[in-house]
Amino acid sequence: MSADGTRTPIDATEPGGRADLLERVNDVIYPRALKAMFRIPPEQIHRIIAAAIRICGRFAVTRWLVGRVLAVHDPILTSTVFGVRFPGPLGLAAGFDKNAEGADTWGALGFGYAEVGTVTAIAQPGNPAPRLFRLPADRALINRMGFNNHGAGAAAHRLTTRRVLSGSPGAVPIAANIGKSKVTPLDEAVEDYLISARLLGPLADFMVVNVSSPNTPGLRDLQAVDSLRPILAAVTAAVNIPVLVKIAPDLADEDIDAVADLAVELGLAGIVATNTTISRDGLRTPRADVEAIGPGGLSGAPLAPRSREVLHRLYGRVGGRLAIISVGGLESADDAYARIRAGASLLQGYTGFIYGGPLWTRRIHQGIARRLRADGFASLAEAVGADVAEGAS
Repeated sequence: MSADGTRTPIDATEPGGRADLLERVNDVIYPRALKAMFRIPPEQIHRIIAAAIRICGRFAVTRWLVGRVLAVHDPILTSTVFGVRFPGPLGLAAGFDKNAEGADTWGALGFGYAEVGTVTAIAQPGNPAPRLFRLPADRALINRMGFNNHGAGAAAHRLTTRRVLSGSPGAVPIAANIGKSKVTPLDEAVEDYLISARLLGPLADFMVVNVSSPNTPGLRDLQAVDSLRPILAAVTAAVNIPVLVKIAPDLADEDIDAVADLAVELGLAGIVATNTTISRDGLRTPRADVEAIGPGGLSGAPLAPRSREVLHRLYGRVGGRLAIISVGGLESADDAYARIRAGASLLQGYTGFIYGGPLWTRRIHQGIARRLRADGFASLAEAVGADVAEGAS
């Protein structure tokens, strides 16, 4: 993908060194299929795709067949971050698998891990529809879903009944992303988060505390250090797995620094940066169309510049003490590798997966592996923050 968001042709530098059959299918057939899918309401097509993913995960043979095509098994991509082993750095961002229904399938689809949720203590329907909108000219989405999910108890049940258990072939780490229930007052947020943490902590590989969605009233107020401290301290004490916090791209730089310092103080494992943005700057979609959509969080390509800025700031502040998961506008192997060299230990995507097609994860993982070897690295971990180290030398 070029800097201006247009699709670049496959050449000898792309996975496999040539435009093989799968690449052609992805580049020729998928864009046409995407146009057809975009004629269907967003949530309806999401339900169809989610159902297909669930069905794929039910059978070992379908998981194996899909994994043979999409999963990249390359030792140079394997890393251990906050004590968890990841077969690849690119994971599925929260928001796609809200109810942990596809946990058995994400590894076969080529992801190195998946973050399920956001899950809340109390099941909730979310905001009224329409609440999910496409901006194809920007390769972006706007959502105001409002943490629609079946509740932490239902997610815990699904994770308990997983067919592909941690440590078995094809398994990838699963993170539980937890948020505040809409009906819970802000002054009762700690206990609300604890309900989800206690249910999901024994079943997930790591946990992400979400205080940064723009679609739950007052939630972003919890990013203030005085409000955030008791939540993170309580969740960290309640679970025996690594805990991370997910922050908004719209935070002022000094507030990012304050959250990073708090995360270090409390012994968190890392920071997920960033969530969706409320900014609408620089969009190609006509302003009138964007205004007609209304409020919500923007994800996709327009978020990339700010996501990279936050990554650079965080690594400069806490690099080496906290792991950083970079998410927001990730589309290409070039961008993925640049973020690793800038300090990201892990990466995530969601909107890029929708626009990039089924080979998206494979292309990015293969591209990272190729770039690591070209630069003389023996492992992915060696490349994390390499550009910062070189700049300081």
